[in-house]
Amino acid sequence: MPSNASGTGTSGTADKNAAPPLPEPLRVPVADSHTHLDMQSGTVEQGLRKAASVGVTTVVQVGCDIKGSRWAAETAAAHENVHATVALHPNEAPRIVHGDPDGWSRQGARTAGGDTALDDALAEIDRLAGLPQVRGVGETGLDYFRTGPEGKAAQERSFRAHIEIAKRHGKALVIHDRDAHADVLRVLKEEGAPERTVFHCYSGDAEMAEECAREGYFMSFAGNVTFKNAQNLRDALAVAPLELVLVETDAPFLTPAPYRGRPNAPYLIPITVRAMAAVRGIDEDALATALGANTARAFDY
Repeated sequence: MPSNASGTGTSGTADKNAAPPLPEPLRVPVADSHTHLDMQSGTVEQGLRKAASVGVTTVVQVGCDIKGSRWAAETAAAHENVHATVALHPNEAPRIVHGDPDGWSRQGARTAGGDTALDDALAEIDRLAGLPQVRGVGETGLDYFRTGPEGKAAQERSFRAHIEIAKRHGKALVIHDRDAHADVLRVLKEEGAPERTVFHCYSGDAEMAEECAREGYFMSFAGNVTFKNAQNLRDALAVAPLELVLVETDAPFLTPAPYRGRPNAPYLIPITVRAMAAVRGIDEDALATALGANTARAFDY
């Protein structure tokens, strides 16, 4: 889910609930490195066919809680071009510990057995991470936008556990970082990052991109790189090493301009790819070639 989904909005007078039209297909196939098929309309098969018709031939289905992680693993097992990641979203850990039913509250007191419940949930993520179709552990990390100070300890504990799980299973680590850049980088340094670490929906600036590059972290850019108020993302993309750049939808969130505010899906990746190619000043085929290779390397498929 989005790390930096600032603002809303729609595209002109179009129905904000209407699916955007198919973009011109890419000539070189790419992968959507982060999507939520379980939150999108239509069947998985329909979504995959629509994506493939425009050159998006592979997707990484991301889990955010126990139910979603199980679904991701099952879906990846059933579709050869779907790869799964499993995790407790950063906002899920405080929900479990504090017994907050909606998962997004800034309030709530620790419940009896909350730590045990988190341990049990992490044990299930650990089990799922061992499955062959599961290629990553995430989205995990820190989110200070939706969870207040009283949730930070649970988030950090969960994040550290996910790092350990990813390293033990040899899987990629997929990071959700919202308003928490310094602490995310600190925890990664303290724990020792896995060999393959992906900043999903990269939300930092150019200086942070240079720091990520020094550490060999992948940076995945979503549709918000096309937003008018996102110059910091374009600046980061401009300096990120090409071999560490990925593309994603984070669908159904972060639909690229000019369809901002309407439902997102993997078939809209070409719009973001073309915007990224313009920022980099390179041919879209060259960028797509790099993106395809980078995603396969990041998730070891």
